Amino acid sequence: MRVTGIGVVAPNGVGTEEYWSATLAGKSGLDRLTHLDPVRYPTMVGGVVADFFVSDHVPARLAVQTDRGTQFGLAAAALALADAGLDPRELPPFALGVVTSTASGGNEFGQREIQKLWADGPDHIGVYQSIAWFYAATTGQVSIRYGARGPCGVVVSEQAGGLDALAQARRMLRAAGADSAAGADSAAGDGCAGTRVMLAGGTEAPLSPYAMLCQTSNGRMSTSADPLRAYLPFDAEASGYVPGEGGAMMVLDRAATGGYGEIAGYAATFDPAPGGHRRPGLDRAVEAALRDAQIPARDIDVVFADGAGVPDLDWIEAAAIARVFGARAVPVTVPKSMTGRLYAGAGALDVATALLALRDQVVPPTVGVTEVPARHLIDLVVGEPREVPLRSALVLARGTGGFNAAMVLRK
Repeated sequence: MRVTGIGVVAPNGVGTEEYWSATLAGKSGLDRLTHLDPVRYPTMVGGVVADFFVSDHVPARLAVQTDRGTQFGLAAAALALADAGLDPRELPPFALGVVTSTASGGNEFGQREIQKLWADGPDHIGVYQSIAWFYAATTGQVSIRYGARGPCGVVVSEQAGGLDALAQARRMLRAAGADSAAGADSAAGDGCAGTRVMLAGGTEAPLSPYAMLCQTSNGRMSTSADPLRAYLPFDAEASGYVPGEGGAMMVLDRAATGGYGEIAGYAATFDPAPGGHRRPGLDRAVEAALRDAQIPARDIDVVFADGAGVPDLDWIEAAAIARVFGARAVPVTVPKSMTGRLYAGAGALDVATALLALRDQVVPPTVGVTEVPARHLIDLVVGEPREVPLRSALVLARGTGGFNAAMVLRK
């Protein structure tokens, strides 16, 4: 399935080309989090979308109904549709569907309203509390705004969710193609019949006090107060990750012949239980995604790594990449070193970045990293972009709880 439109809302750029220019320039969106009490949280660094003004992207009537994460999703969806040159009003009734991912739902909106409940009583809670906190709120609001009556859904698999949502959209479009070939009645509105276009991706706003507190339970957040050294995936001094907000939405069109590229392969796995003898889940996800794409490992020209920034997890990922592709056999990059880990928005943003890399034949850098341990056996692109011939890219994502996802993109 071809991606014909991309919309990005990221800490280092709002708008696809703005984000891409900043990424190639190595411009980081990480900074000190000034809205949090440093005594209560392990990290005081994060990726904030500072240049996002709700009134520029979301109608006032929707702004009061939605959490910041959903507002990002609405903005990214509008940018993606404009980039694709697609007006949903010109599509048949059931031609458009929506799939998004989320990790924490509308946590900022929910916290604000619950504080009103505690302080002032139930009469002071806004009516939109009933929907704005919900993990499916972004899918719901995007589908309503554009009259999407095709298949809609939401995926909840933490950091792997962005890839999983795009894969679900691809699955729905494939089903629609099969229905069409079989002569299914597109006017019936059931299943995926008649669906031609999917809006898919993920956005997140996990920087409210409540959301930050929930994240501390995984024990993986960096305690560094230096934005330049807090998140160092695959570095010898890696000490954890920092969170970020934002993400990306994309237009997938089963009838298109152009666009940025195609989703050629995908797979998802779960990590084995501790102490078991099964192979690591990430290895199996990579190999299955390559089989789905029907290409050998040697045809992958760049890997967009998950880049946990946690030494043990970095070692697992580096080992998986080296086992599949060979020692230092393929360029590896972690552009999220400039945004932080965006949870449900991360995979979608990495896919958008990989497609832009395929378009411009350049691998964006990993910033901040100065020393990659020799044991990692990966060719990490650091400091400056690297111009190399690119035909296919692999994007990896892992979520807390054992989620693994791998996606192959083809130019």
